[in-house]
Amino acid sequence: MDIKNIETGTDGAALIAQPGISPTSGGLAAGVAMCLMSMSSIQFGAALSSSAIATYGVAGATWLRLAFAAIILAAVVRPSVLRYSGAQWQATLLLGTTTAAMTLCFFAAIQRLPLGLAIAIDFLGPLSVAVFGYGLTWRLTWPLIAAAGILFLAHDGEGWVGNSSGVLFALGSAVGWAVYILLTKKVGAAFKGLEGLSMSLIVAGLVATPFGLAETGGAFTAQGLVEVLGLAILVPLLPYALEMVALRRMPSASFGILMSLEPALGALAGFLILAQPMTALQMLGTALVVAASAGATASAAKT
Repeated sequence: MDIKNIETGTDGAALIAQPGISPTSGGLAAGVAMCLMSMSSIQFGAALSSSAIATYGVAGATWLRLAFAAIILAAVVRPSVLRYSGAQWQATLLLGTTTAAMTLCFFAAIQRLPLGLAIAIDFLGPLSVAVFGYGLTWRLTWPLIAAAGILFLAHDGEGWVGNSSGVLFALGSAVGWAVYILLTKKVGAAFKGLEGLSMSLIVAGLVATPFGLAETGGAFTAQGLVEVLGLAILVPLLPYALEMVALRRMPSASFGILMSLEPALGALAGFLILAQPMTALQMLGTALVVAASAGATASAAKT
């Protein structure tokens, strides 16, 4: 498997080395700013989801988020639904189903775990893809370092935080993210522009519909729908657009290392918005996860 050529969507590009891109004059600073905005949008969007989850439940809030994102992007992209081949439909069905499962697992995890811990476990997905794509080499030390960081994050000095179901949901999201990265290469090659993303979001929204309807019972309020619409823009629409533009302005290795800051931003968002404090040991754990992510990206870029 040629990891260097994997193309990813949303923030899946974080740890995958891609062909180097020469930054345009003055474009690097703009690219860095876009990366930071993208990561902030993802993490603070997750932190701000607590109200929507409390109102509609995990499945309900996730379904509405995916549905709004699909509708907005379809209105912009206008995919040619009736002209796609069987292979294209198969690719989008797989990616859309994976997207729905990954998103449901992630928001179920942050309901049960501190945001920083959930993000760190989730990050094992793309980290594993980046590392295991090169076989059984010394790069296997990076997931081990990340795992040590997660153990530090999971202990607040008095006991283990969260619960086992939250960890399982976070691991499920990590597996989904890894599969998502691999499937996005196939979808990216099968469609032009953002049509593949648009179709996969439509499928994801449809897959999540029965779960969302079962949890919400169809009881919606105008205020709640407006809130979820804003969350759908925060994640995934805004981050995807920012990252696509950023990758055109900066080398992909620099992009990957910058995106490795995501677990730290998740912990910061949890602290600022959800009042989830961190001990010195948990801060060290976050640093280890970030270091492992950055190390995996840098070593992959040199191969």
